[in-house]
Amino acid sequence: MKKFKWLTAVTALSLTLAACGGDDADTNGTDGDADSGESISWQMGHLAAEDHIWHQTAEKFAELVNEKTEGQIEIDIYPNNQLGGETDVLNDIRAGNVELLISGETMQNWAPKAALLGVPYAFRDSEHMTNVIEGEIGREIEEEIVEKVGVTPLFYMERAPRNLTSNEPINTPDDLSGFRMRVPNVPIFMDAWNEAGANPQVMDFNEVFTGLQQGVIHGQENPVDLIHSGGLYEVQDYVNLTEHVYSWIYMVIGNEALEGLSDELREAVLEASEEAQAYGADLFVEEIENYHNLLEELGMTFNDDVDQDAFREAMEPAIQDSLTEEQFELFERILEVE
Repeated sequence: MKKFKWLTAVTALSLTLAACGGDDADTNGTDGDADSGESISWQMGHLAAEDHIWHQTAEKFAELVNEKTEGQIEIDIYPNNQLGGETDVLNDIRAGNVELLISGETMQNWAPKAALLGVPYAFRDSEHMTNVIEGEIGREIEEEIVEKVGVTPLFYMERAPRNLTSNEPINTPDDLSGFRMRVPNVPIFMDAWNEAGANPQVMDFNEVFTGLQQGVIHGQENPVDLIHSGGLYEVQDYVNLTEHVYSWIYMVIGNEALEGLSDELREAVLEASEEAQAYGADLFVEEIENYHNLLEELGMTFNDDVDQDAFREAMEPAIQDSLTEEQFELFERILEVE
């Protein structure tokens, strides 16, 4: 019930802004008359592969929407960036060409508060993150997304925490001296790990295995699903539980597409969203446990002796320098949430 009230509040804000002209997106509404009983066809894009839980959850959401609208709304899903990258699809939603997308911190290009979806050590654990998402700060982030991006979050999905892999256990920042590691092309990641004492370097993920195998780098950081899918268990011995990034991602819909629905259809979409979120949460728990067990079976050791407080303290100066004043104030407020 708490999650449904949260979802309803965000949706109400979306409709209010649209009615008042607060949405700066240039959109053309839905394909079909939402009040006439004619069919409505929506397109959804995302970056994950078909076997990923995001796609499975998206399929469940589409099935539920179709069922609850008695076939009036059909959703075609395009995984693997078939509709383009997140920024491209967001622009298409704003232009009225696409309706739905799975997106996260990329939305900071319009809504600066969305950057907090991927800041190192903003969240202590999954429970802390959930309390933030479903509390006042989460609503602030979502309100800015609705107003400035032109999309409404329907539901969210938790991501697995990012952990550092290596061939020797790493417990504190002192162990990072001379440690060459790969990071994605995310400036705050580069700055944070450099501040912690490592030698980070940007590298495409498809080059990481070879880089580790040849000793170009000594380690990298990623969630367990990517550690497994990249075969890194063959060239890395330890998963050090730094858990430096807890994050989530939204299923978003264009404000105009949502506004164009009748009250009955909108309620059906909201109900489908609530059920899809619960479905995705169950899949997430199963996936994390499964990958953890698989990596152990494949020879990796999970090192839980990591001093996360020491890493958090070491990275904070870089985090403060990378964020705007408003973003850092939000970061500090997040840390205060119980």
